Amino acid sequence: MFFVASKIFEFFLTPVPLAIFLGVIGATLLFSPWKTVARALSSASAFALLLMAFGPLGGLLAGPLEARFPPPPDTMAPPDGVIVLGGAIDERLSAYRDRPTLVDAGERLTAPIALKRKYPNARLVFAGGSAALRGSPYAEADVVQRFWRDVGLDRDDILYERRSRNTYENAMFARELLHPKPGERWLLVTSAMHMPRAMGAFREAGFNVIAYPVDYRTSGAAWLEFPGSPTKGLAVVDFSAHEWVGLVVYWLAGKSAALLPGP
Repeated sequence: MFFVASKIFEFFLTPVPLAIFLGVIGATLLFSPWKTVARALSSASAFALLLMAFGPLGGLLAGPLEARFPPPPDTMAPPDGVIVLGGAIDERLSAYRDRPTLVDAGERLTAPIALKRKYPNARLVFAGGSAALRGSPYAEADVVQRFWRDVGLDRDDILYERRSRNTYENAMFARELLHPKPGERWLLVTSAMHMPRAMGAFREAGFNVIAYPVDYRTSGAAWLEFPGSPTKGLAVVDFSAHEWVGLVVYWLAGKSAALLPGP
């Protein structure tokens, strides 16, 4: 129930779709007696889309999330294992094209390749089933297994968790699969913006991990950062807003150890 509700909530209330819906409603009302309301909604929609596409809103929302967990030093002790969270595969296109198709979060899958080569004795685990609301004929882990095999990372010691549909299930099923022992060091690889919510979920599940953020969307060089393109600006706003809302929802639902987890 939580999974379905979160997907519906996300679809209707993330900033970009919401602005578009308001614009459509406003345009429709122009042909009705409520022309004043129509103009207000259309203007609000246009201004919101302009601000998100060309303004610093995405950077303001994403910056604090990406800076929350810095990457570990290169001189860190070798980890016992590396956990990689799903979200880097376009399930629909991968199915249609019959080949792994990566989205903007593709570094979630490329960074572990370098980690596995640097720490060959570390166990590598991918956690991710299908995030599709109506289900999918395969798990994301199946596509990732094919992708890693194609790039030469075809190892018998790689584990694939195929049941989880969201971040909290990633944490619960990964702990169930691995049974981590006290003192073990596990790296958690996911997008920097997603890391606070992921760390909160893993801590709530009783699985202590070390943040290894990837897939940065901001430079971190300035608190006011303008997007290089309107599509990038809209994507960063949507992604960061999704994470801020997710932090609140996870905390209220008891699926995160803190409202805004930190190091």
